[in-house]
Amino acid sequence: MFDQTPEDGGRGRAPSLNVLGGPLLPCSAAPLTGFYRDGCCNTGREDAGLHTVCAVMTAEFLAFSKAHGNDLGTPMPEYGFAGLKPGDRWCLCAARWKEALDAGSAPQVVLEATHALTLHIVSLEDLKKYAVRLQ
Repeated sequence: MFDQTPEDGGRGRAPSLNVLGGPLLPCSAAPLTGFYRDGCCNTGREDAGLHTVCAVMTAEFLAFSKAHGNDLGTPMPEYGFAGLKPGDRWCLCAARWKEALDAGSAPQVVLEATHALTLHIVSLEDLKKYAVRLQ
């Protein structure tokens, strides 16, 4: 699942492919997202949460996430986190997106910026139902 390649310095990152089989496109630079804070939903051995779904935040999802223990909307300046607002794109944990899907609160996703390893947790069919184009 996680290859050690010269490109990743042997850190064990997964190849940067999206759920459609193409190159993984950036999710967001403002706010800067991704487990590695590189703007992409890249993943690797260190990413136990599999932060691979490029999701477009909604008020409904932010409320759902807060109610389930992950407050993404409240700023935490001590961590350099300004808080998310509706319309922001963010690399979510695949399991959290699936949890929101099952509860009827899933946010939209950018397929071209959602890492292929997401497919270990969520079907492409489900992701396509919530797909939006990266702009």
